[in-house]
Amino acid sequence: MLWTAAIGFASCSDESDPAGSAHMEVRLTDAPGDYEEVNVDIRSVQILREATDDDNGWITLDHISPGVYNLLDFANGRDTLLASSTLPAGRISQIRLVLGNNNSLKLKGETTARPLTTPSGQTSGLKLQINADLKSDVTYVLLLDFDAAKSIVPRGNSGQYNLKPVIRTITQAVAGGIRGTVTPAEAKPGILVISAANDTIGGFADETGNYLIKGVPAGTYKVQFSTVAPFQNKEITNVVVTNDQITQVPAVDLD
Repeated sequence: MLWTAAIGFASCSDESDPAGSAHMEVRLTDAPGDYEEVNVDIRSVQILREATDDDNGWITLDHISPGVYNLLDFANGRDTLLASSTLPAGRISQIRLVLGNNNSLKLKGETTARPLTTPSGQTSGLKLQINADLKSDVTYVLLLDFDAAKSIVPRGNSGQYNLKPVIRTITQAVAGGIRGTVTPAEAKPGILVISAANDTIGGFADETGNYLIKGVPAGTYKVQFSTVAPFQNKEITNVVVTNDQITQVPAVDLD
């Protein structure tokens, strides 16, 4: 699952990208529950950069897919993307899910969904602890492991139910990157990062000859530099990338 997520991040980047930032995806998965449907209305996803006593420091993720999610669609190792964003590198302490009003439960054998009451999630939002450190230029997945079975609470014998979410958070770096310099800068080569399985991630050097290819999953790669005459094509082999680091490679002379 995390390998697939990392491939999804693969993109060409250069030194014009914002400095001191990390990329994050928030994804939702579920432990199976004995229900027909557990529908949760997620409207917004926010990250708290530092632990504070007020609402200062919250960042709303700018790429969000709001909607009603049936948690049981994402059981047994499946997941779905909720939101993604570029965040400042550094410490993040909490995530907050702001829920809407369209939360419902369908029991086994029933055809009509029952409303789920979520008093805390509908107002200030459902807050979860993260406490993770984001490194500059590294790609992360924050997985919300929703336990549907433990999150549904009957309200006495009324036939009504409350939603009191039980969610485990898992933050993991899923891709690193490759950084380097080419000379002369006017060669402006195209750059290909190629895995042993021939998966390819591309990018370009900027006007100063620097490049940064982000979203590269852990592995060993060759890096090819393609330019035009009078400059020469070059290749570096055995470049090792780890998920939580940016690998610095030696400068390449294309003369």
